[in-house]
Amino acid sequence: VQLQASGGGLVQAGGSLRLSCAASGRTFTNYHVGWFRQAPGKEREFVAGISWNGISTYYADSVQGRFAISRDNAKSTVYLQMNSLKPEDTAVYYCAAKESYRILEVIASYHYWGQGTQVTVSS
Repeated sequence: VQLQASGGGLVQAGGSLRLSCAASGRTFTNYHVGWFRQAPGKEREFVAGISWNGISTYYADSVQGRFAISRDNAKSTVYLQMNSLKPEDTAVYYCAAKESYRILEVIASYHYWGQGTQVTVSS
């Protein structure tokens, strides 16, 4: 499966952005999808994940209650709605996928990756 992330940009603290991850190449409902981010000088970290059918979601503690992941399987797209953004949310955001037979909460098992989209939150 190929993934294409978009929707990044520059926003002030407290603002909102919605990222999109468009998939192609394989049956989209065969995959769980996650969002990750990497800030300069830091390791890549998990942000949010959603099951193949959209029923199950989970979040990193740092974004719980501010970010929401969703998917539209008819459009083969996953979204990340980011609200109440903070300067520490500044990073390159990546979407990733793994087969639906894999355990959703195992972060290390994502192995299809899209290119990143830059999110910058100014104070």
